[in-house]
Amino acid sequence: MPIELPALGYAFDALEPHISSTTLKTHHGKHHKAYVEKANKLLEGTPLAGATLVDIVREAAQRKASDEKMAKLYNNAGQAWNHAFYWRSLRPPGGAKPSGAFADAIRSAFGSQDKLEEQLKTAATEQFGSGWAWLVLDGTTLRVVTTGNADSPLITSQRPLLTLDVWEHAYYLDYQERRPEHLGAAIGNLINWDFAAQNFAGR
Repeated sequence: MPIELPALGYAFDALEPHISSTTLKTHHGKHHKAYVEKANKLLEGTPLAGATLVDIVREAAQRKASDEKMAKLYNNAGQAWNHAFYWRSLRPPGGAKPSGAFADAIRSAFGSQDKLEEQLKTAATEQFGSGWAWLVLDGTTLRVVTTGNADSPLITSQRPLLTLDVWEHAYYLDYQERRPEHLGAAIGNLINWDFAAQNFAGR
């Protein structure tokens, strides 16, 4: 079954004023769509054509160093997965902050919710070039990590809980070069902590 472009799960204007409908339409309908289409083209006629997106990313990661086509597949399939995870990491303004066991784990790892958010913003701001900032479960400990380009925790032993996209197409139409301003708005208003909590619980 081909990789599919998932629906956002909210209206294009649902994240305003922090992320505009113009940005979402371009980001989802052009950039994400292009990764999906390129990945599907590269999958045609290969044994991976019927695999899940997660398995495609992991298999391509293992083979990309010695196979140019697998390297291209990894980049496009990886970006398809990263973006699908990113859309679910966001939600319209007004959602609840973490509670219960997830909140306890955040306090244990970072000291407070505010300190976690500060660390996320710093890591995402300082990620050199294009890439992603992630909150992950590493064994039994929460950590903030970054990856470049199409990389993700999927190819490690870490479990991704949420992500922030710091490729320029995620924010440039709204914020130009002001990445920290975009991140402050997104982290302060748009993070889907319920999605992160579900991932933390392994659901």
